[in-house]
Amino acid sequence: MSLEAIKQISAAEDEARQAVLRAQQKARESVKEVEIAGKEAIAAMITRAESEVAHLKRTADQKAADQAIELASTTANRQATLRARAEGRIDRAAMLIVERIVNV
Repeated sequence: MSLEAIKQISAAEDEARQAVLRAQQKARESVKEVEIAGKEAIAAMITRAESEVAHLKRTADQKAADQAIELASTTANRQATLRARAEGRIDRAAMLIVERIVNV
């Protein structure tokens, strides 16, 4: 083998090593870029999820407040109806009690 052939082989090996080093460097940079993009995507998803949870909580709280008001109103109406019935019957009940006491 001539000296020229050895130099060419050596140069080719050096070039191959450099190509491998460049490829490794490019791979590391790609990994970093993907990690950054992934972290940004996760942060965006977390922000979106937190916003949605806050919205759902506000909606649920409002719905619960509306239902509580409706329930209180319904309960007050029922109470008034029962009170009116009871007041209408109190005179009759008093009369029955008096009759039983007198007839004893």
